[in-house]
Amino acid sequence: MSKIIFMGTPDFAEKSLRKLNESDNNIIAVVTNTDKPKGRGMKLFQSPVKQYALENNLKIYQPEKIKENNDFIETLRAMKPDFICVVAYGKILPREILEIPKYGCINVHASLLPKYRGAAPIQWSIINGEEITGVTTMYMDTKMDTGDIILEKEVKIGENETTGELWNRLGDIGAELLLETIEKIKAGIAPRKKQGDNYTMAPMLNKEISKINWNELKTKNIKNLVRGLNPIMGAYSTLNNKKIKFWKVDIIEKEEFLEKYKIEYDIEKLEPGCIIYANSKDGLYIKTIDGIISVLEIQGENSKKMNIFDFLRGNRLEKGEIFV
Repeated sequence: MSKIIFMGTPDFAEKSLRKLNESDNNIIAVVTNTDKPKGRGMKLFQSPVKQYALENNLKIYQPEKIKENNDFIETLRAMKPDFICVVAYGKILPREILEIPKYGCINVHASLLPKYRGAAPIQWSIINGEEITGVTTMYMDTKMDTGDIILEKEVKIGENETTGELWNRLGDIGAELLLETIEKIKAGIAPRKKQGDNYTMAPMLNKEISKINWNELKTKNIKNLVRGLNPIMGAYSTLNNKKIKFWKVDIIEKEEFLEKYKIEYDIEKLEPGCIIYANSKDGLYIKTIDGIISVLEIQGENSKKMNIFDFLRGNRLEKGEIFV
């Protein structure tokens, strides 16, 4: 039975903590981020990892800072862990902590390293239209996601898969891979491979990326942006000075669209972002620089998310209006 200190914060990490706690291992401590205010009432919100730890009577630590936090580092050292397992914790560990566990600090990362190092690998893999991604376990070092690779699991990204859906799927895969990694390390049969220099980065997303640029983004790029920002923040555009969020869209071929709706005017002359066709029975179709977007799920300003048919029953959109 290995003594494990677990570090993590979101539901992606909670899956790994659950898997380890249900296995033949001893979780001697859980380290997670401090409680954060959330919602209109700004009530303190406990991370999913903390919630699971509380439900299972696991010892919890929530240091605001870990670098140069000598008391916290000494507390970890006194536990004499075999492993420190880190999954989406949100902080880079100093060397003093990396050197504590007998078998090292092991990290679960949601990409096939060295591709997509950084805070948002799942989001960027979808935004960039990747067809393949995966999960990597690695030995941690003092830099971000640069440690030696232990195991990798490759998966296909679904054509319509969102960040939220892929997040959940990779969280389950990561939990299984972490457990397998620990068992292989203890058995002395774990591989260890240095990363190459052909890396790419996946930095934290900013709000600026969420605005749809109809004059630059191709149809497929718009769909990927919408998928990649669902359910984090949603991609948006403005219509009649109102902010509209797009949560789900699809691509419809021009020939199919013209055959289905018998459009008589030349849509090629329309500006990107222009509404080609809209009604509550058939949906909403928008011109792009190289095609047509069919909107499936949308959210009006100061409203809730809804399917496009419900939205159009309560909001009249006209052919020729332009999203900007």
